[in-house]
Amino acid sequence: MEQATSMSVLSGLSDISLWQLVLVAGVAFAASLIGGISGYGTGALMPLVLVPLVGAAPVVPIIAISALFNNMSRLAAFRRHADLRRAAIAGVFALPTCVLGAWGYTRLSGAGAAVVIGAMLIASVPLRRHLKRRDFKVGDQGLAVGALGYGIVVGGTAGSGVILIALLMAAGVEGAAVIATDAAISILISIAKLAVFRLAGAITAQVVALALLIGIVAMPGAFLARAFVARLPLRLHTAILDAVVALGGATMILSALR
Repeated sequence: MEQATSMSVLSGLSDISLWQLVLVAGVAFAASLIGGISGYGTGALMPLVLVPLVGAAPVVPIIAISALFNNMSRLAAFRRHADLRRAAIAGVFALPTCVLGAWGYTRLSGAGAAVVIGAMLIASVPLRRHLKRRDFKVGDQGLAVGALGYGIVVGGTAGSGVILIALLMAAGVEGAAVIATDAAISILISIAKLAVFRLAGAITAQVVALALLIGIVAMPGAFLARAFVARLPLRLHTAILDAVVALGGATMILSALR
């Protein structure tokens, strides 16, 4: 049984070249490093390299599986900073709507999935800047209501982590606590999404193989990020990330429309 499972996972990579796998691994490591520093970025950057390789439809399931590895390592690296009370509030309220969003994603065509992911990536840039400029603040009730909306979005898209980061900061979570608390919530979200994708038959051998590659390569990034988080200025890498995310989202939408 175990040998058959291993062969099935390996067969999922048989139609992807070695250089393409190296590219995926490199982007995964870079994205995990950026995510470990800023709290978001992994789900925003990975679709840019995955969609041209496997199409849009498998991207969210791939990222949901790999996110378990990424967020568990991030939580381990920053565990003493985690705000478990706020993580519980956001997690409980985001889970049911996340399931609904994930189910809706499984009903999309490949082109529809590309449009949804691309639009979310583009929208995340002005949304983050708008919330920061308005000094958006919420209490526990506001966090719960915001988590309901976040659940719908995160269930069916990649790159929506900026919404959760904005919510946590608005609720008073700061610094490394944002990264740790976001990771704790994201673990719960990933498990819920995987359950839906599994029932819908969206988890194939190729999805598992790519997700394992991304997840394993990305794990050291969180610990390396911890060494940089107190030293590296965020303004420059945030600006670069915004540009890459917006350009990548536009490219995905144009490709889907064509």
